[in-house]
Amino acid sequence: MQDIKEEAGDLLLQVVFVASLAKDMGAFDMKDIVRTICDKLIRRHPHVFGTADAKDSDEVLRNWERIKAEERREKHENTSILAGIPDGLPPLLKANRIQGKAAHVGFDWPKGDPAPLFAKLDEEISELKEAAGENDPAHMADELGDVLFMTVNIARRLGVDPDAALNSVCEKFKARFSFMEEQARNEGKSLSDYTLDELDSFWDKAKELLKNKV
Repeated sequence: MQDIKEEAGDLLLQVVFVASLAKDMGAFDMKDIVRTICDKLIRRHPHVFGTADAKDSDEVLRNWERIKAEERREKHENTSILAGIPDGLPPLLKANRIQGKAAHVGFDWPKGDPAPLFAKLDEEISELKEAAGENDPAHMADELGDVLFMTVNIARRLGVDPDAALNSVCEKFKARFSFMEEQARNEGKSLSDYTLDELDSFWDKAKELLKNKV
């Protein structure tokens, strides 16, 4: 918490700095920044500050997106709910954001049993296999993208952060692979000196020994 407090101070410093520059230009000051965010939160939460009803969090999010679209329309901006997603986001995060935004307006898989999502993933994998059989790079890339996109959909349904999950498995692979390298060094060899079956044996040993560590 001490580190969070320090970083929050750094963030606040930037906001105050921007406000100071803007005030010197006669544009706005710190009070205007606070007033603007307060007005926005009030405007986008009519179920709290107005007379609108929202039976659950999904409806709150749908209202939020609808009001945002109205604000963009008034500013003659792109009114798509996907317009605010930065192009430069890492692909897994971008896929998660896109799917989440679409879900805010009800375009999502039915809640409850995730079986249909797994069935769709199986379908996408089958199409990837067909593309691989054609040996068409563009087709394979397209179908692999569908597999990854669907995998993110499943992660979102299961409440799993796909970026965190992938990072975790990368760290697990690194730990096991480092163990294999250490085993090879102990025998005065490098991994390239072993057959694939021998490497698989090292890998299985690493999995067993590091089972509860990574």
